[in-house]
Amino acid sequence: MDQSSNNTFAGRLADESRSPILLVPYMWIGDFVRCHTVIQLLQARFPDRPVDVLTTTLCAPLTDYMPGLRQAIVVDLPRKSLALAQQKTLAASLKRERYGSALIMPRTWKAALAPFFAGIPERTGFVGEARFFLLNDLRFGERGLQRMVDRCAALALPSGTPLPAQLPVPELKVSPAEIAAWRSRRGLAAESRPVVALAPGAVGPSKRWPSASYAALTRRLLADGFAVWVLGGPDEKPLAAEIVGATDARDLTGHDLRDAILALASASAAVSNDSGLLHVAAALGTPSIGIFGPTSPWHWAPLNPLAATMETKNVLDCRPCHKPTCRLVHHRCMRDIGTDEVFAATRRALAAVAPVG
Repeated sequence: MDQSSNNTFAGRLADESRSPILLVPYMWIGDFVRCHTVIQLLQARFPDRPVDVLTTTLCAPLTDYMPGLRQAIVVDLPRKSLALAQQKTLAASLKRERYGSALIMPRTWKAALAPFFAGIPERTGFVGEARFFLLNDLRFGERGLQRMVDRCAALALPSGTPLPAQLPVPELKVSPAEIAAWRSRRGLAAESRPVVALAPGAVGPSKRWPSASYAALTRRLLADGFAVWVLGGPDEKPLAAEIVGATDARDLTGHDLRDAILALASASAAVSNDSGLLHVAAALGTPSIGIFGPTSPWHWAPLNPLAATMETKNVLDCRPCHKPTCRLVHHRCMRDIGTDEVFAATRRALAAVAPVG
């Protein structure tokens, strides 16, 4: 090999060592937050390679607060069709970024299409839906990793590498200036009471602590001198109305996830079902109380430590079922969690960060 060939080969290796990495995460809010663990693992492994993430419009606000992320590529592909024309348009934009690797978290066929069409040299993902030609770094053993965060993290490590004893926890960083500006815009700048944010929504009714319980908790907190903000998407508007009632609690539900992020960053504590907003609150470092009924905290709770994990103390043979609706109708896994228990846990969390009274 002559000197010019040596230089070309060395240049190609240098380019590969700095080529960007594309992360294709799950697009549910909680799973999207979990993927910040993957970003940190990739940074530790490839310090000279920038990391980008594919995101939907819904999850895009999260990317503004994820340290170490270079950029987000926003695309809203339909859930129930391959949408080949849109996949090829996305692939063209990915090709311009000259990615060296893509980590594809979902096991679906269509999640791997755009990286394949873009010709990304290394496409890593677990075997699933017979997508053998779409991926060229196929991984096995996903079912042996029971936690979602472990499955995501495994793809960021060399094949066959054991997971570290401690994974980096997701982080979302919001500046005090942005919080202050948001409070001012929302008419909340004068609120001097410690704030408890409530997130009563969840995917599936079985994961929701009853709205009557949230309403009772709201009244207890207000009577004790705390402000209460109810958070969630537009589907949680009816829940928020039931919880707020005739009190001075604030309904902050709406279409923009950024509102919820900034509210949780501003709050003194958060109480949430097993939902995406619980992961957001925990990643922000807001003391968080997670309420778990049909799901197992070990499998699905944030990797970040929680101020408290609330579960029924009664033995239920049906739990955990991980079902979106209660097959036995009684919903005792949630109904048996008392307002007094959650109020006491919230009070303890608040006292730990700012003693009251």
